[in-house]
Amino acid sequence: MPGRRGNNEGSIYLRKDGLWVGAVSLPTGRRRVVYGRTREDVRRKLTGALHARESGTLTDARGQTLGHFLDLWLAEIVKPSVRPWTYRGYEVHVRLHIKPILGRVALERIEPAHVQALLNRKQKEGLSSKSVRYIRGTLRAALQQAVRWGYLARNAAALVDGPRIERYEIKPFDATEARRLLDALVNDRLRALYSVALTMGLRQGEALGLRWQDVDLSLGLLHVQKQLQRIDGKFELVDLKTNRSRRTLVMPATIVMQLRDHQARQTKELEGLDHLPSGFALVFTRPDGAPLDGTVVTHQFHRLLDRVGLPQRRFHDLRHSCATLLLAQGVSPRVVMEILGHSQIALTMNTYTHVLPELKHDAAERMDRVVRGELER
Repeated sequence: MPGRRGNNEGSIYLRKDGLWVGAVSLPTGRRRVVYGRTREDVRRKLTGALHARESGTLTDARGQTLGHFLDLWLAEIVKPSVRPWTYRGYEVHVRLHIKPILGRVALERIEPAHVQALLNRKQKEGLSSKSVRYIRGTLRAALQQAVRWGYLARNAAALVDGPRIERYEIKPFDATEARRLLDALVNDRLRALYSVALTMGLRQGEALGLRWQDVDLSLGLLHVQKQLQRIDGKFELVDLKTNRSRRTLVMPATIVMQLRDHQARQTKELEGLDHLPSGFALVFTRPDGAPLDGTVVTHQFHRLLDRVGLPQRRFHDLRHSCATLLLAQGVSPRVVMEILGHSQIALTMNTYTHVLPELKHDAAERMDRVVRGELER
């Protein structure tokens, strides 16, 4: 019959509901079915399935549970392509949150209602909206891979909205508060750490991951190259998230002086040790030379604020304070973007929109002075 395909060839047809479907025979006698919105989309998936069949790598999705697929996805897709702490986040979402609830559901039977029930349950268990959205993001990424492989016709997680996240209100220090904080740090062992975070806009992991090889005290340059992370209970220096995050900053003269004093103090501390710590030659360490734990540093920061009489803030608000203080001083948003390591200037401006009214008034006053100066001539 003209146009009829052989038993071992793929076939494509249009269903009554407008969805294109393709099928290819498996060595087991079953057929792999793939779906798409267009004939070309199905043809592309079918070509891949036929190639996989010939190479012996084509698997059958029927009877496969979501849990089994998630394990496969983590091992074959996620682990080889992302950083260790990123993989750890995906793995925790799968192991602790998704598999216990949906792991036994057949992959091909996952519906948006399953996903919605998962999100609702996690919210009832007390997880934050942000955490629940991250779980949805993990499941969405996994199911999207299943769609690419032709296991599913649609991504059920993509059809479900995550819970609304209340935007965190940035609470930067103003100039007076910043000076109060820095004045209170004169005799603090970690004075330079807080000062670097406030004046250079470093993230906590970036500041704790600074090595002496990243600091040029002669030229006054600071190279942000790594960040410190605790993975499975072990401190590791890992790559920064984006290329923009890797940056070279010019240090204020006061920061250079503080780092010189800090280096001298650290040298004396290490001289008194019987065994020098093996590690990364970090700038900011415990007295025994071991890396600083970010959670411990945050707790110390909160105690410091109480002692000084300043309202409680996150350690990350030191970074926000750097940006707002610079913008308030008239520093170009493009320069602030480079200092913070933002990937796009829109991110900088959207994050610090609360500073814009003040900048607009300042710009208007400057323009007024220019115009009046012209008129006076």
